[in-house]
Amino acid sequence: MRLSKIGDVRIRLHRQPLGKIKTCTITVKNGKYYACFSCEMEGRLLPSSTDQVGVDLGLKYLAVTSKGETYEAPKQLRHNEQKLKQLQRSVSRKQRGSNRRKKSVQVLAKLHEKVANSRKDHAHKVSKELVNRYGLIAFENLNIQGLVKNHHLAKSIADAGWSQLVQFTTYKAESAGRVVVQVDPRNTSQQCSRCGEIVKKALSVRIHRCDHCGYTADRDENAAKNILQRALVS
Repeated sequence: MRLSKIGDVRIRLHRQPLGKIKTCTITVKNGKYYACFSCEMEGRLLPSSTDQVGVDLGLKYLAVTSKGETYEAPKQLRHNEQKLKQLQRSVSRKQRGSNRRKKSVQVLAKLHEKVANSRKDHAHKVSKELVNRYGLIAFENLNIQGLVKNHHLAKSIADAGWSQLVQFTTYKAESAGRVVVQVDPRNTSQQCSRCGEIVKKALSVRIHRCDHCGYTADRDENAAKNILQRALVS
């Protein structure tokens, strides 16, 4: 890659750029340099699809659809939590400004980057599958910043990466000619998707049972159906 005022730089090409390259942004992360190209190209619309789906975001599963499909939560932070704590203690024990502390900080930063990259990769895969399959995708318009104030759930919510999944799905849908809708999240888990009756239940209750119409379903699947219904009438 030839950069102005710098010259030729050897690179490891992730994939061949498509279209006309407009800009190149160089960033540095943990001692590694990355070049990000912005390219102008004609839109590549997917074949039209009349399939519609509601998606309920959660902690046990990252997403549950109105068709009963589940997508596992990555839980990368939880899987690496013990190692992160050990590295953090290692950093805190070292003298500030020392070379050993700088090396420990680099090791800790690389693990944090690995966790973030794994979460991002998972969100890309799930969002791509949703966009490829459905013409309309409905999510709840969650106040995630407010939800993470709950200290019991904050780490799990951040680890799930809800915002990232919605963001990735939205921009993929725009370029593919799909539609993403976000709806009011109030009572999506409590309302019966068949008759509309409010069935109060604690968060620990994972099965929705409606005494009014007799409908029984997984709690998250019921919520996903409510999300889709609200998207269709909005």
